[in-house]
Amino acid sequence: MSNIKSKVGQKIKFFRRKIGVTQEALAEKANISVDFLSLIERGRNAPSLESLEKIANALSIKVSELFAD
Repeated sequence: MSNIKSKVGQKIKFFRRKIGVTQEALAEKANISVDFLSLIERGRNAPSLESLEKIANALSIKVSELFAD
């Protein structure tokens, strides 16, 4: 598993839980499938830049926050 995919997935999961939404709710808001979001959060899939932007917008954060340590 790629370390960067894992870290980005963990960040998405962190911010999602921080605002208290389910994967289903975030996926709907970001206009992506729940299965895809789940794979991203587990570090199994690498989202495109477009998908990262959709997810960040749905989380009300900047894309750069997904890469910050």
